[in-house]
Amino acid sequence: MNSIKKVLLLIISLVPITLYAVKEPVPYPAGKAMPGGEPPDKKPLSDILTYGGFDEYSQPKWMDSFVQKGVIPPVKDRLPKEPQVFLTKGMRHGCGNYGGHFRYFSASPTAGHNLYAGVRNGWWGITYVYLEALVKSGTIPRRSDEAIPMPNLAKSWQWSADGYELTMKLIEGAKWSDGDPFDSEDVMFTWEDNILDPNVNSWKDRKAWQLDGKDINLVALDKYTIKFTFPKKKPVAFLFNMDYLDFSIAPSHWLKPFHPRYNSNSDYDAYKNAMPPNDLPVPSMGPWVMVVYKTDELLVARRNPYYWKVDQCGQQLPYLNEFSWVKGNQGTGRTLGALADKFDQSNVENPSVFIETVKRSRDKNSHFIVEWGPELLSFPLILNLSSTHGVKNTRDKEIRKLFRNFKFRRALSHALNRKAIAQSVVKGPFLRPFAGGLTPGSLYFDEDSVVFYDYDPPSSKQLLDELGLKDTNGNGVREWTSGPMKGKELVFELMTSTGATATQHVADTVLFLLSDVGIKVNPRPVPDSSVKTDSGEFEMWIDRSGQEYAVPYAKYTDLAALQVNTPEWHKKGSKGRELMPFEKKLVSIVKEFSMEPDFNKRKLLMYKYNNIYTRNLYLIGTVVGRYGQIAHKRLKNWVAGTPVFMYQWAPNSAQPDQMWVEKGEQKPEILPNTIPIYTNK
Repeated sequence: MNSIKKVLLLIISLVPITLYAVKEPVPYPAGKAMPGGEPPDKKPLSDILTYGGFDEYSQPKWMDSFVQKGVIPPVKDRLPKEPQVFLTKGMRHGCGNYGGHFRYFSASPTAGHNLYAGVRNGWWGITYVYLEALVKSGTIPRRSDEAIPMPNLAKSWQWSADGYELTMKLIEGAKWSDGDPFDSEDVMFTWEDNILDPNVNSWKDRKAWQLDGKDINLVALDKYTIKFTFPKKKPVAFLFNMDYLDFSIAPSHWLKPFHPRYNSNSDYDAYKNAMPPNDLPVPSMGPWVMVVYKTDELLVARRNPYYWKVDQCGQQLPYLNEFSWVKGNQGTGRTLGALADKFDQSNVENPSVFIETVKRSRDKNSHFIVEWGPELLSFPLILNLSSTHGVKNTRDKEIRKLFRNFKFRRALSHALNRKAIAQSVVKGPFLRPFAGGLTPGSLYFDEDSVVFYDYDPPSSKQLLDELGLKDTNGNGVREWTSGPMKGKELVFELMTSTGATATQHVADTVLFLLSDVGIKVNPRPVPDSSVKTDSGEFEMWIDRSGQEYAVPYAKYTDLAALQVNTPEWHKKGSKGRELMPFEKKLVSIVKEFSMEPDFNKRKLLMYKYNNIYTRNLYLIGTVVGRYGQIAHKRLKNWVAGTPVFMYQWAPNSAQPDQMWVEKGEQKPEILPNTIPIYTNK
């Protein structure tokens, strides 16, 4: 018997002993509703808008004098035969009255207005007042019938029987703000001379309009009919490519004289700068036209006399005569200004102002409401998963090997006390644990798809031990115990954004939690993370996640390695890209997803996607919360439950061309009784 015991003891001594059983994934907990706000007022498209004509139309009384003087034609002659009509059923407060202006904020300088060539004009909703596209997706949350963009300059479309062709009918008789007719020439100029021209820095170039490397073709059948031809059957997702930024329609009559294709004396620099910041007005198809820019001080836009949308009462839109932006130093200034009644709207996206916003909104005398949208605000911990891109030395190579090891990513996830991170960013119920992948506010999110490796430091330490990462000298920092890095400490650089302070707050807590399991982290705030991601020269990164996880159908190319520059943490680089097995599965799922027209089938595909994503910790989630939105109480027809950032920036989602203000509550206009005058025509 004693000999048997000795043999057993010998066998046991030869078997590695697991000191701790690694914690299994736990069910992802359901979120709780935030007080304040309303769910989106969902209606079928037939209750929201249509296209049709009226016997008579009206305009602001002060515009009558411009008609009488012959400066502009009568309102009926400025409108299309069948303008787009906003229906009373789809407007929260119905037909409104004219007057007043929308006060807004911009933290970015205006470089110019040729957005079609990639020139940024300050963001913060500026582009929404003068740009229009074939379709509009910002209002999708309002639809109860179908989660696809709404008609806009393209009033209708039809797929061919085989699904390879999409024919679109454009609105007939609409005009630019200078009176020049809009037609398919503008669409084809945008397509051929901006999107497809490799010398023009358009928002989406030719590669974005390809399927498996094959071109998508567009032709004009007549002045008001265009036809797309696709290399695959019915890729409905490309409707999102026809929206704002990606396919904002350019004024061909204005820009052709600057384009080298039509002017041999011009060049692409001249074309890019064809709409300088102070040379106003420029032609607009939007509700307002920019008329004055005072550098780094003020931008003023006035109503477009030729705007092609009306309400059901026959009133030409917009109701508000003016839209203005005061220049400031940073984005938080917009929220603070809205709280101080200097601005009429703000996205509440910086957790540092959450508590103050809620506190002031509860005051009975508060001038604003605050609504909390779906859970779309997340802060993932991102690891550089490229095996070659940005690798310069042995250390880089070994770090990437470690990052690409699932066991290491799981160790990081178990090291994160997400509840502590949430409270470190902002006290209260605003943020909660996040597993990564699709945000809970996404239309495609399903709690059951989530694999959640919750906080458990012993599990983290056990996994790190199994990887041969141990603190051999007792200084609290683990070292590699084998390989080229043997004896070197486990130290990483953690990148954050100087423009998003919450990323730095998350990072401060993350580095503390990782130190608890023996990983040293050095924070590195940078003003522009894209510089590092483009070169691949980063290690760890705390980011504010993008729209791809809220609106995967619109941003599907960002969901997996479908393009050389996606995802940001595993770009292709000059030396190619070695996809991990689960990444290949994600690519396959996303490709199928992008071609699937049925919403319910797309949901099932996203279930698979999110399950694989979270199971493999493609990104390591930290915390998730909600964007808020401040709106001045005087604004009528504010769209209830507008989800900030879910589709586009709030001004477009909230439809400011529908907003109106009671006469007694209107703020003084900066340039009253003014219309855009084009002296250079």
